Parts: sequence; C-alpha cells; structure tokens
Amino acid sequence: MRPIRTAYVVLSTALLLGAVSADQAIAESATSAKPASPIYGVTIPDGYRKWQMIAPAEEAAPLDELRVVLGNPAAIKAIESSTQPYPDGTILVKLAYKRKQSPDFEPATVPGQATTVQVMVKDSKRYASTGGWGFGRFINGQPADLAQHQTCFACHAARVKDRDYVFTRYAP
Repeated sequence: MRPIRTAYVVLSTALLLGAVSADQAIAESATSAKPASPIYGVTIPDGYRKWQMIAPAEEAAPLDELRVVLGNPAAIKAIESSTQPYPDGTILVKLAYKRKQSPDFEPATVPGQATTVQVMVKDSKRYASTGGWGFGRFINGQPADLAQHQTCFACHAARVKDRDYVFTRYAP
C-alpha cells in the first residue's frame, strides 16, 4: 500500500472509531511518515523551499555559516504587520550552509555544504510550556540529537522572550 493511501486509511479508521480528534489524527499522520524532532515532534514542512525569505544572516566563527530564514504565509503576514505574539500556524525555517569563497568572484562568499535545517512551529496549546513554540533541528534530513534540542528554548527564552522568542527580524 502506498504511504499516502496508508496514512489516509489510518486517519479514516481513527476518526471512524472515535479514537482521536480530527486535529490529533491529522497531526499524527503527518508526522508519522517523516523524521520528527525529539521533545517537540516537529518535522521539516513540505514545500518550505518555496516560502518567502524573511532575512539572511551570517554566523561568524566558530560556525562560519551563511543562513537564511524562510516563513510560511502566516509568518510573513505576522512579520509584515508586526503582529506579536505570532499566531498559531506560524512556521519559520532557517537554512544554514558553510560559507565558502566564490569560485567565480573572489571577494564574494557563497553557500557551501548544507549544515542544518532548523524549524520553529507556533502552536500555543501543544507547546504551552515553551512559549507556544516547538523546535526542530535537522542534519541531512534527520533530527539532531536530544541534547541539541534541549538547548533550543532556553537560548530563545534568554535572549528574545520579549519578541515572542523569535530572533529573526524582517529584512527591509
């Protein structure tokens, strides 16, 4: 049976039996087929590479990375209108790459090897204990280890609690 059909059958059966709510069943079927972050259960969202850019960033040593933050339509709408706290359904994705010198133009820096995909998902009920945000950090499409996920919220809470735990600012 194909994965999509299998998920549909599982979802339909669960709903018919009344075993789970529709929201819970959809969330479980969506996350069961993809690797999920420990603690939060966050997955890499489908189609995120087509989302709008919110801001680029550069991380100095020791990471020496180029980064770009993308947002789903809910994120873009909230950022453009300065809405805080961010509404449920907001998703931010940070792509990180090793920085390297351009082979075509020496003064330029270009993305090299991908290092991580980092995801923040706003769901104020599901993630109430972490400011309404769930976190995921993925290396080569697989969740980073538990220790790396344990530091996500603490870092955001220590530095940007007053901005609904979001570091990124909209690039003009």
